[in-house]
Amino acid sequence: MDATHEIRLRLRFYKDIDETIATVQQKFKEYAQKKSPDFKIKVCEDHIWFYIIGLKKQYWSPHLHLHLEPKGEKETHIRGLFGPDPTLWTFFMFLHFIVAGIFTIFGMIAYSNYMLKQSYMTDLAVMALMVFVWFLLYFIARQIRFQGNGQMEELEKLFLDIVKK
Repeated sequence: MDATHEIRLRLRFYKDIDETIATVQQKFKEYAQKKSPDFKIKVCEDHIWFYIIGLKKQYWSPHLHLHLEPKGEKETHIRGLFGPDPTLWTFFMFLHFIVAGIFTIFGMIAYSNYMLKQSYMTDLAVMALMVFVWFLLYFIARQIRFQGNGQMEELEKLFLDIVKK
């Protein structure tokens, strides 16, 4: 998967395999029992999560979420979603909500000052700064994803190895 030309921060992929969901789940459950020093696999019904653990784990380490869907009698459709560590993702969403809140509040204050015929340039400057911060957060997230590309490929390789067994 080529992640460098994608705009989305959370990369997705789809794969169809000629096995039942139960067979695919069993493969992942068997691998999860092996206790790898670098990877942790959690299986819960039709959802499977891959995590990087141990010495390889960094703050930018991705995880992989798989959702298994029946496509036919003996065929399974797998939806894969790469994402950042849930704690890091929550922190970024928190920052986005703070920035959006500040932008909205200063937008209302600017409108009030405009209607009262008072200076509203400071309010517009703060709103422009919030737009800059939004772009900055986006580019920081892209950089974090770029740093995790190697580990995304490792997770994808592990996923493909388990499915091929």
